Amino acid sequence: MNLVDRVKNILLTPKTEWPVIEAEQTDVKSLYIGYIMILAAIPAVASIISTMMLGGMMGAIGGRTGLGAGMGGGFAVAHGLASYVVTLVVIFVVALIVDALAPSFGGQKNQVNALVKILVDFSVSTVVYFIVGYGVAYGTSFFVGAEQLAAKNGYELVKFFFLLTFAAAIPAIISGGIAERAKFWPQLLATAVIVGFVYPFFEGIAWNQHFGVQAWIKSVTGEEFHDFAGSIVVHAVGGWIALPAVILLGARSNRYRKDGAVSAHPPSNIPFLALGAWVLTVGWFGFNVMSAQTLDKISGLVAVNSLMAMVGGTLAALIAGKNDPGFVHNGPLAGLVAVCAGSDLMHPLGALVVGAVAGTLFVVMFTLTQNKWKIDDVLGVWPLHGLCGAWGGVAAGIFGAKALGGLGGVSFGAQFLGTAMGVVWALLSGFVVYGALKATLGLRLSQEEEYDGADLSIHRIGATPEREVNW
Repeated sequence: MNLVDRVKNILLTPKTEWPVIEAEQTDVKSLYIGYIMILAAIPAVASIISTMMLGGMMGAIGGRTGLGAGMGGGFAVAHGLASYVVTLVVIFVVALIVDALAPSFGGQKNQVNALVKILVDFSVSTVVYFIVGYGVAYGTSFFVGAEQLAAKNGYELVKFFFLLTFAAAIPAIISGGIAERAKFWPQLLATAVIVGFVYPFFEGIAWNQHFGVQAWIKSVTGEEFHDFAGSIVVHAVGGWIALPAVILLGARSNRYRKDGAVSAHPPSNIPFLALGAWVLTVGWFGFNVMSAQTLDKISGLVAVNSLMAMVGGTLAALIAGKNDPGFVHNGPLAGLVAVCAGSDLMHPLGALVVGAVAGTLFVVMFTLTQNKWKIDDVLGVWPLHGLCGAWGGVAAGIFGAKALGGLGGVSFGAQFLGTAMGVVWALLSGFVVYGALKATLGLRLSQEEEYDGADLSIHRIGATPEREVNW
């Protein structure tokens, strides 16, 4: 089936087309040539057209001044081809990285599922956030002419692109908790609902003054709720949505045996676990610093505070986790999650303490959830994102105060109220969304499907089929 027919069928007859897609067997080459190379050409062609149009308009405006010089057809084509090649290379490199990291997120028999879910979740998040979610959060619709979208160099689109990465992080966080036993399509439906409404609803309250909530918090506490880079808006919300999903889904088969013992499920590849931690850590600095969204508000304080929180989380997890590599490589992430809210306000020493508390909190709570409470949160997303994110929201009100070397302009009361609102909203939403899906479509694979692995059960192929052939 060609790409045009496939897209048409997905849009017009999704109930019949998705089972067809699910049953298909394909390989990397056919996917790359038949889909990726074609789809990657769309933004390149759009870039060529827009550049030529922009050059023409600039030439008409500039006249004899040569304002449109260098923006002709040759430049436009060269720019479009370059962006096309770069896109193909980036997709290939990202796929290699994801393929390498997949064993750390669900074991050998779930690698293909992890790869597919990452790509599809991001794609669905993009469409839903573009059509619905961004409007819910910021009251802006993209259903206008391209001329309006291009105003101010397309600033609103750039803002959308940046904030999309936060929105798309929510389903990624949740997927880490329910790995290895969740159905594919119900989780994809949950992604659409969460990114389209649940997440942007609170995003609009925290970052866009919706419903007068921030004004009310200020009238009660003297300051607005402050979350610079998403400790609550992104991480806590994602982590607390994941908790009901994990509970309703239930533990992996044979995770907790009848005699009370816990079956160990260690990461399948420690070097790739370390690589994943480093990829996230380095990228985090960009997200935190650029959360200012404008050049004049970028601060080196954010970068240094992120660094100090990272090392604080690492060292604390090293000590509390007794040198366990799984804890050590999650420690920096715990610190970075916690510092997001107040990274623009704290003194670096305060950020160090915030990170150290977060690293310790993750180790202690991950151990309790897995071993004592029997909550099978595979990657520990509730303690890592939910609890460390909540701690970060409250910590901004403590270490952001001038009395502890911070810049001030924040209060403990405001941070506590805002954090509590985010946690309650996420928790209730998680139970509603996943409870409804469990009651209608079901959430988890059958015991046999789980035993075989999501790769074979859902996608009908293993990660390395050439090694599995037994003639």
